[in-house]
Amino acid sequence: MAIQPVPQARPADPPSAVDGPWRDTSLTPEARVADLAARMTPEEKAAQLYGIWVGADAEGDGVAPHQNDMVDPVDFEAITTRGLGQLTRPFGTAPVDPGVGAVSLARAQARIVEAGRFGIPAIAHEECLAGFTAWGATAYPVPLAWGAAWDPELVAEVAHRIGEDMRSVGIHQGLAPVLDVVRDLRWGRVEETIGEDPYLVGTIATAYVKGLESAGVIATLKHFAGYSASAGARNLAPVRAGAREMADVILPPFEMAVREAGVRSVMHSYAEIDGVPVAADPALLTGLLRDTWGFTGTVVADYFGIGFLETLHKVATGRGDAARLALTAGVDVELPTVRSYGDALVEAVREGAVAEELVDRALHRVLLQKCELGLLDRDRPLPAVLADADPDQARGTVDLDPPRNRALARLLAERSCVLLANPEDALPLGGTGRMAVVGPRADDPFAMLGCYSFPSHVGVQHPGTPMGIAVPTVLEALREEFPGADIDYAQGCDVDGTDDEGIGAAAALAAGADVCVAVLGDRAGLFGRGTSGEGCDVEDLALPGLQGELLDALLATGTPVVLVLLTGRTYALGSRADRLAGCVQAFFPGEEGGPALAGVLSGRVNPSGRLPVGVPNGTGGQPWTYLQPPLGRTSGVSNLDPTPLYPFGHGLSYTSFAWEGEGDVPSELGTDEETDLAVTVRNTGDRDGAEVVQLYAHDPVAQTTRPEARLIGYARVPLAAGESRRVSFRFHPDLVSFTGAAGHRIVEPGDLELRFATSSDVADVKHTVRLRLTGRERTVDHRRRMVCVPSVDAPLART
Repeated sequence: MAIQPVPQARPADPPSAVDGPWRDTSLTPEARVADLAARMTPEEKAAQLYGIWVGADAEGDGVAPHQNDMVDPVDFEAITTRGLGQLTRPFGTAPVDPGVGAVSLARAQARIVEAGRFGIPAIAHEECLAGFTAWGATAYPVPLAWGAAWDPELVAEVAHRIGEDMRSVGIHQGLAPVLDVVRDLRWGRVEETIGEDPYLVGTIATAYVKGLESAGVIATLKHFAGYSASAGARNLAPVRAGAREMADVILPPFEMAVREAGVRSVMHSYAEIDGVPVAADPALLTGLLRDTWGFTGTVVADYFGIGFLETLHKVATGRGDAARLALTAGVDVELPTVRSYGDALVEAVREGAVAEELVDRALHRVLLQKCELGLLDRDRPLPAVLADADPDQARGTVDLDPPRNRALARLLAERSCVLLANPEDALPLGGTGRMAVVGPRADDPFAMLGCYSFPSHVGVQHPGTPMGIAVPTVLEALREEFPGADIDYAQGCDVDGTDDEGIGAAAALAAGADVCVAVLGDRAGLFGRGTSGEGCDVEDLALPGLQGELLDALLATGTPVVLVLLTGRTYALGSRADRLAGCVQAFFPGEEGGPALAGVLSGRVNPSGRLPVGVPNGTGGQPWTYLQPPLGRTSGVSNLDPTPLYPFGHGLSYTSFAWEGEGDVPSELGTDEETDLAVTVRNTGDRDGAEVVQLYAHDPVAQTTRPEARLIGYARVPLAAGESRRVSFRFHPDLVSFTGAAGHRIVEPGDLELRFATSSDVADVKHTVRLRLTGRERTVDHRRRMVCVPSVDAPLART
């Protein structure tokens, strides 16, 4: 389709002076930016709207989709004479000593300052999904493990620590967190998500944003929006989600992070929703995000996402046209490198095909962010570690994995381990006897790491390069944990291979042992180079490769088998669950995951993790999550039963808890009133532990179909043996709002059940509060109450 030029007068030449009021820190940022923008040529304006990716490889295995097709050579010295908006992944492109990398980044920024007329540094960004994606940096548990911990405060602390490390070496922006709600467990990027419930995703992600931003690093919400609802669970496949699924499941976590955390950047998703690519959708990126929610930061492109409008989506006729569509929609910055927002954009503006007002709008947002970061100021002190800008002397001077980081990584790993089953009280294990440790994940440090941890993401492309961090395996950790046990090991099979030659030997080892610990799971990778990770989607939820056959052989020996799963998603266990002596689920728990798991198996750590996604019974039946209306659940008119083996929110402990609900709750509540709901939880066992109190809403009758239950609040409650605590929630009916028949969000009068439970399954409800909402039907918007804030009282006297 031919693009009609937009008639436009050529603007007057900008003032030639490069210094001026924009350097004056006593002026408002708006005034400074307006003065600076007026001095820029079209080329200089465009240069602030793109990044460049120095060192990006156009050959071999990429770390971004279609990287080999989309990377154009960039002449750093020539292009920076115009200025530069962003520097892409100076630490996350190749292994580099952190001290050397910090000095190299400082030198690159100095060259950018010297080359451009205005002397403005670039914003340097990095991935930080499971820690700072840099060689030698702490590898924390992946986001699915954050969800399993149900601990926003701990996630905020981790994010703050990540941000401090990034800021210390000159990074300004982090491309995290992921707020995609899981819609199909077969999707490869499940490991990057926080879970299948929008409230859990929203609260944990908001905590991460607050933590990262508190360290002075810009957080970036991704992937806005719909990405996880791809058809067939295929990466970058079309999204056919309806308006209510978008409004009630996909969008609320982003809305919460914008409204509650004031996030400063959003990344558009690759998705096309009902035929409209998000990168070209002004209704989503401008109408909803900015005009309705009030977002004031920058929208950045997912890598090559603007170019994909031309090459994949086929809605643009060329690079300049792709720029027109993206700028019109509200995409301010092209990442990871210049393609559409460079010369093609300048030419399109001069020809009248792109309105210069669109460039100016994006420029204004970018420069305001640089002003906030101090990049427009004359004095821009370098991080302390860069005082000596000699790379040789800087080598080994920056420690991105200090003991305090490792301790924090260990704590999050411990709290995210989920005890799925312990039917024979085989766990905790004793410290003596013969133990067979079997499985392809038992003695591989990569078993702990997700696809965005540096060793898995970049390091695997540099054979022979050390991992840069110590990552104890499960086998090593068990030998450390149980010095009095006789521990033997057999791999049995590969993660996803077809060679069954080792299964017999592994079974023989198990047959001669007192207990067998089977360590199975995923290998994280990218674009088909793993069983989990970006572009590693699966056809069904059977354990990868021959691991199911290996497990069957171990179970057939009669030796008690404890299954340990190190995965990026959950797998179907229904055909084997009743033969297991115990089962522990961990989601790529990071560099300290081995010792954390060993602690859970020994009882040194009392497991308190809860499932952020359900564990399926059978290998098919996808897509399915617990947020199902009546027709989405099991029924007598279909032979397929999608009920999970272990539901969302499930998790066991080595101690026991008793719950007692309060009875003084009003039976009626106005649709705009609020009340307190509370339960008292007592640790009735002989071990210290933590219970996770979950609050669900059940709407018996509504004008549109509703899930059987949906999470509206939760609290992690640590309790010493014999202790009890009162846990209260301030409930407002806004929390049960939904998209009504007319297409807008409402609070509807009528009966309501509020369920205190240990999981989303109705069988796990411990206390029910029945309310009748009275008064008029209320229409609510983004200003509604979105968070049910818990309050956990001090412990009561032990019994």
